Amino acid sequence: MSTSLGESLPILGVDPDATTESAGPTRRQTRQITVGPVGVGSESPITVQTMTVTPTHEVDTTLQAIAMVQAAGADLVRIAVPRREDADALADIAAHSQIPVIADIHFQWKYAVAAIEAGCAGVRINPGNIKKHDKVKLIGDMAGERGIAIRIGVNGGSLEDEILAEFGGPTPEAMVESALREVRLLEDVDFYNTKISVKHSDPWVMIQTYRLLAERCDYPFHLGVTEAGPKYSGSVKSAIGIGTLLAEGIGDTIRVSLSADPVEEIKAGMMMLESLHLRERGLDVVSCPSCGRAQVDVWKLAEDVQKGLDGKIDVPLRVAVMGCVVNGPGEAREADLGVAAGNGKGQIIKKGETIATVTEEDIVETIVWFAEEMADEIRAERGEGKPVVA
Repeated sequence: MSTSLGESLPILGVDPDATTESAGPTRRQTRQITVGPVGVGSESPITVQTMTVTPTHEVDTTLQAIAMVQAAGADLVRIAVPRREDADALADIAAHSQIPVIADIHFQWKYAVAAIEAGCAGVRINPGNIKKHDKVKLIGDMAGERGIAIRIGVNGGSLEDEILAEFGGPTPEAMVESALREVRLLEDVDFYNTKISVKHSDPWVMIQTYRLLAERCDYPFHLGVTEAGPKYSGSVKSAIGIGTLLAEGIGDTIRVSLSADPVEEIKAGMMMLESLHLRERGLDVVSCPSCGRAQVDVWKLAEDVQKGLDGKIDVPLRVAVMGCVVNGPGEAREADLGVAAGNGKGQIIKKGETIATVTEEDIVETIVWFAEEMADEIRAERGEGKPVVA
């Protein structure tokens, strides 16, 4: 199927027999690959990853950063390798990380070789700056021998000169062609443990590019809007780009690229998957946007509840924070646990029933107590223990 930029596409990822309680969009069928012990492809859950911002050669600092994103829910982690001392540190990092490590390689093909020899679970190579085809094939040969994954990471800002000249700029067609030329180099050495990304800083261009690539191959995709921006604007752009494609069934692993703490990237990515029923919902704090009827600082109350529960709830639990005596009680009843606050008090509502009325000062502590109790009940039903807090 061929389509031009801006031309409407059929709605993908939609099961006509699905209900609102379904497990989410129907996934695009892809070949299955492995990144260490983690499966990536349509037969595996969609994974969330991020990238450390520490100097990689500072091993202890980098391992601490990896532990923090793992605690936040990261399935995979990527680390930059711009210097020889970074490449030299990879073996130590790969050996001690509790989640698969992917080495991010630009320009220096020798560092990709070093990452493979160091035992990294994967390497990312950019066709725009590793231009020696024989070296790409060497990387494929070595990765194939060791069962290591390769991500072909095309970026709209670093396309090959000949591609730019041929297509007149970083168009969706140009990025797809760049990716597929690199794919063919790896296939020439019988390497297929590949995933592909075709990132762009413009979410609309990014969406069109992945759609076009989905028509051309069955490799799994890593989704992302590159250089998305600070936490707020970057999250919005990423939600538009990544979320649109996920809703269409496209995408197998994601990164929300933010100018922010990598933990925030994981939180945003997890929320996208949970919102689309692509991952089991964990803690979900919902709150009203506030209005002139509110008799409590809803924004601060919601933030305090979120902070009080972070790291304590690892099961599906929706907590509602409402500040309106008109709609609040009814809205809070739609959650597992909620509070309708006003007049210096808060009605605590559990599964649609008011179970307590407390002073405004005691709302957060009370909500946290009941939420933990409910989480314990859910874990007991599942035969699970409490989460380990890092």
